[in-house]
Amino acid sequence: VFTNVTSSEDVRSVLLGEHGVIEGAAPGTICIDHSTISPIVTREIAARLAERGIEALDCPVSGGTVGAEAASLTIMAGGKAEMLERVRPLLSLLGKTITHIGDHGAGQVAKLCNQIAQVVNIEGIAEAMRFAQAQQVDSGRVLQAMATGMAGSRMLDMMGPKMVAHDFAPGIEARLHDKDFGLAAEIARQLGLELPAMQATSRQLGTLMDKGWGKDDTSSLLRVLEG
Repeated sequence: VFTNVTSSEDVRSVLLGEHGVIEGAAPGTICIDHSTISPIVTREIAARLAERGIEALDCPVSGGTVGAEAASLTIMAGGKAEMLERVRPLLSLLGKTITHIGDHGAGQVAKLCNQIAQVVNIEGIAEAMRFAQAQQVDSGRVLQAMATGMAGSRMLDMMGPKMVAHDFAPGIEARLHDKDFGLAAEIARQLGLELPAMQATSRQLGTLMDKGWGKDDTSSLLRVLEG
């Protein structure tokens, strides 16, 4: 059974709720969740399913719509290694890189690590483009130079041209990154972690959401800086 929905409570409802998977699935069923949700909730769900003899794998993905359409997603898996091997042929239809991270919830931890690094990078790109604008320097040429330097990255290749063109049509909707950062921030708080770059970027995402741009691309972080 594959699931891919928005929030922790959505996954809980689909798998454990009234008329949920737990009510009808036979023992030995494997539930594969591609959602990005709380690792803590993921472990709770896996434990509840295990009481009914149902296996669980948390398999959040990275690659966005383009990766999904090209079946080239990166898949980060948490759960039993032997269960992952059983379903690997199916996952291979969706992704090219499938990594077993560890026990239940470890896939979700890896995805949140991915999101922290990714969106802090997007904020950095937005700040670089704003810095160029403020000095009346051609941001397109700046981007061209950056792309082949040490600042070059997949995010720069994806987000830089969108920022230069002010094309904020959604590839990755900002509201999803805001949701993921909320998860990461709450877990960091519980662990007593100080993550200043993530926290600053989270505030920028919050402003973006307040301006009503949540369904636009996360490259809209540039618009937040432009005021």
